[in-house]
Amino acid sequence: MSLHLVRGHDLRPPSRQARNHSIINEQNIDLQKVAATTKLGSQRFPVSDTSKRFYRRFWPESGPGEWNDWHWQFRNRVRSPEELARIFRLSADEHEAVTNHKGPLPVGITPYYASLMSLEDPQEPLRRTHIMTGKEALRLPGEADDPLGEDHDTVVPGLVHRYPDRVLFLTTGTCSTYCRYCTRARAVGNPGGEYQFSPKQWEQALAYLADHTEVRDVLLSGGDPLSIADDKLDWLLTRLRAIPHIEFLRIGTKMPVVLPQRITRSLVKMLKRHHPLWMSIHVTHPHELTLEVTEAFGRLADAGIPLGSQTVLLKGINDDIGVMKPLMQGLLKRRVKPYYLYQCDPIRGSGHFRTSVEKGLEIIDGLRGHTTGYACPQFVIDAPGGGGKILMAPNAVVGRDGDDLLLRNFEGAVYRYPDPEGSIGSGAVRLAAE
Repeated sequence: MSLHLVRGHDLRPPSRQARNHSIINEQNIDLQKVAATTKLGSQRFPVSDTSKRFYRRFWPESGPGEWNDWHWQFRNRVRSPEELARIFRLSADEHEAVTNHKGPLPVGITPYYASLMSLEDPQEPLRRTHIMTGKEALRLPGEADDPLGEDHDTVVPGLVHRYPDRVLFLTTGTCSTYCRYCTRARAVGNPGGEYQFSPKQWEQALAYLADHTEVRDVLLSGGDPLSIADDKLDWLLTRLRAIPHIEFLRIGTKMPVVLPQRITRSLVKMLKRHHPLWMSIHVTHPHELTLEVTEAFGRLADAGIPLGSQTVLLKGINDDIGVMKPLMQGLLKRRVKPYYLYQCDPIRGSGHFRTSVEKGLEIIDGLRGHTTGYACPQFVIDAPGGGGKILMAPNAVVGRDGDDLLLRNFEGAVYRYPDPEGSIGSGAVRLAAE
């Protein structure tokens, strides 16, 4: 069944009326100082020096009040070729790609997130992930518009039921920023007015869930669920919570990273009413771990919302242990558990972002044993064609020697483990333990 999208305005539930670039060194952020500003009752959201310089240059009529208003950030997203050129020195390749783009997945960058990007260098990591280039028009073998077969597993419009006890609920087609490697590039954003999933669609999904008692876990995604207004999101979460067999709600979002001002006190207070509620946050690079993001993560964690990260492995952006380790350690310091490291999906036009699978295994090898296990995500491939997530891990089994299993540790040394009843490793080359 194809994803059913309808053009419209803000979703209304049936029952409602209704800068130059400077590298961000996360190690320089005083987390204790940040935590002191997030005590209960504090309403102020921090504004970094980087943000101040940026909005004074490009939005001189604005101040910290506008900058910290997530609605202002959303309205002022950098979207048109003219607005991009006002802020960035576009390369000829970037300018041509942006000017000629038609269809879904337009450029869309919040002013806050733009402030983290290089204004001059097209190869800067965050800029590369959000300003399109000509390589996006290339389709390589194995790429597809729906590589994960979500359309095939769509049971009612916007609801994907692939795993036995859990579903993916696509709530909206809107994001505050559009990643150029997006798995749902076919379904998100549209020049001249974004696509939205309708409340009628939500009702169909809710009816399906009420009838399917095997479903205990619902992941809200899109688009970005946090792009939905508080009252509408509250309405949807309330309806889901009213279904007795649904035990576990999750929200998949990049908003705390690209628009941290969205994590208002009122949003957090509302989310707190729907426990057990978890949040999976899309993070890419240590440059994202700013003062503002630290505040957003802290507000969510203080509300008792367990936070996990999801990171896509991207060529030339984060495919280096010197980038990935500080990212995972920085997340953990901010009470975000590194959860998934994804092999980049073979979405059409994403070949310039994809690494080999070996590179992902190399990253895991560089983390496991070299930092705390809490900072080690699971490396997975979301299998094309709807096979689901497949865990990939370096093979620690060297072989067997009699009743002993031979295992390689993080330093490369081989150790014996007595395993007289086992057979694993029997097909491997026999090596003497060092």
